[in-house]
Amino acid sequence: MTTDTVNPVLRVAPAAPAEAAAYFRASLVFHADVSDVAAALAAGGDPGFVVLDSRSTDAWDQGHIPGAVHLPTALIPEQAERLLDKNVPVVTYCWGPGCNGATRAALALAELGYRVKEMLGGFEYWAREGFAYETWEGSEQRDADPLTVPVEAENCGC
Repeated sequence: MTTDTVNPVLRVAPAAPAEAAAYFRASLVFHADVSDVAAALAAGGDPGFVVLDSRSTDAWDQGHIPGAVHLPTALIPEQAERLLDKNVPVVTYCWGPGCNGATRAALALAELGYRVKEMLGGFEYWAREGFAYETWEGSEQRDADPLTVPVEAENCGC
């Protein structure tokens, strides 16, 4: 088979299994899934981490994860030590997959000495998966989007 006939998926060969395992293991060090964060928070007690919303005050008021700390990325250098304990890992989130605010917040916190993970999907997927959230008017919850949470299953089986 020549290079011209190889499809775009395999044009660059997949990594060797050991390299792939190392890459995906490293990815899990840096990322948390919305469903996993929700399950840890719902289990009661201390989840062992704090959730940080790095969005603007207007976005926070529109909706945020219950119990999250609100700390916009630009304010992290001056306010993180007052609001966060360096011994407790931080899970950052912003709007959604199209936003890198949680990544920028995680970077700013890591540079200050915090252990951090980024919550993939952000607030958008929190709401889309049907988890309760708070607004300036009180608690809200939407029906789960069947594209993110199969109707016949409690979770994706991930």
